[in-house]
Amino acid sequence: MGASIIAKGRYTYTHDVKKGPPEVIDVHHIMFARNGAGVVKFCGSAFLFTGICFLILLHLQGKPVTKVLWSFSLSVFFFRQMLRKQVEKGSVIILPAFGVQLETIYRSGRTVRHFVPIGKILKPVLNECVTPVTCYWSLSLILRGEEELLLVLKELYPPVSMLLPIWKALSAAIDNKERPDLQSDCDTR
Repeated sequence: MGASIIAKGRYTYTHDVKKGPPEVIDVHHIMFARNGAGVVKFCGSAFLFTGICFLILLHLQGKPVTKVLWSFSLSVFFFRQMLRKQVEKGSVIILPAFGVQLETIYRSGRTVRHFVPIGKILKPVLNECVTPVTCYWSLSLILRGEEELLLVLKELYPPVSMLLPIWKALSAAIDNKERPDLQSDCDTR
């Protein structure tokens, strides 16, 4: 079992190879670390939002206690919605004979998994995404029968140095010439 770790900025990349029956399982994790300033900013914005809700509800008729309870309820609801969308960890699990499992773990504890069969993947690609404000890299899969690319890490934007080992591992799994579906494609031509 081999493992490697790369830490850069707020991202940490971990590569773990597990050997066992029936083959090698190649596991890649990218974790997003939150710093202390983010917690202070989050608490400050929660306090500000609660105050704004209270001021809006202040103009309505009713008891002050009801207004305070409504403002806290609204702020808790909106911040819970914000937390649901914050990604904590993205994983790519490569099973060369079967396919690739993509996992996204959110800060709320919710986990989203997507499995792509190995025969459906044509090629992994690294894309440089340029916007008027920023530039970042993303890893995508070109899928057989699909018009759009499938983003591997949908809501994480790690540096290209962390995406490169995942791209290489995906390319090696896809380019394996011993795959039966590639053999049958070559025989029919």
